[in-house]
Amino acid sequence: MDLKKHPQPKLVSVQVGIPRTVQVDGGEVATAIFKAPVDKRITLHWLNLEGDQQADLSVHGGRDKTVYVYPSEHYSYWKKELPSADFSWGAFGENFTTAGLLEGEVCLGDRFTIGTAEVVVTQPRLPCFKLNLKFNRDDMAKRFMASRHSGFYLRVLREGEVGPEDPIVRIHQDENRVSISDAMRIYLQEPNVDDLRRRALQVKYLSPSWRQRFTDNI
Repeated sequence: MDLKKHPQPKLVSVQVGIPRTVQVDGGEVATAIFKAPVDKRITLHWLNLEGDQQADLSVHGGRDKTVYVYPSEHYSYWKKELPSADFSWGAFGENFTTAGLLEGEVCLGDRFTIGTAEVVVTQPRLPCFKLNLKFNRDDMAKRFMASRHSGFYLRVLREGEVGPEDPIVRIHQDENRVSISDAMRIYLQEPNVDDLRRRALQVKYLSPSWRQRFTDNI
């Protein structure tokens, strides 16, 4: 294996945040999309990173969306798209900014160790209006969706400590081989996804909400 082409995936940065209230159109919205990096090792619990919270548990958080991961490789794309925006780590509300884990290579059901924790991939991210709030742009969620740079969510299988620069080690590759990019193709009902959908529905750790989405599309 060429290590230059296939570097060991790692955590680049870890971010946490608590809900804050944002003024929107004369009203107030609670959001925890504003997250800040931490420079120490912290505990990854079943439902949260230490010091992290979600604002609306009806659509965020829960066992299948404990950690949101976003590849650091996408930041160069966004800096070209929106040169005046602030793209410090955590800009997309992610808990883990990573290197070496792109959506076309990471599959639903893949399991990884990070620090002393073990996690499994459950679904891509679909942006909501709070991404527009974060960037103060009405089109940000739409741009995010169009980019296909979705990132993905993790479920915690073993609690543990994590920190910046931790290696991310794939310990199990799901046999159905449905990548995060593939999952988005199914969601968008692109042509020739019937076999992908069938395989996705066989993934043990596919989140219930996405299992329902894929079932409804049959």
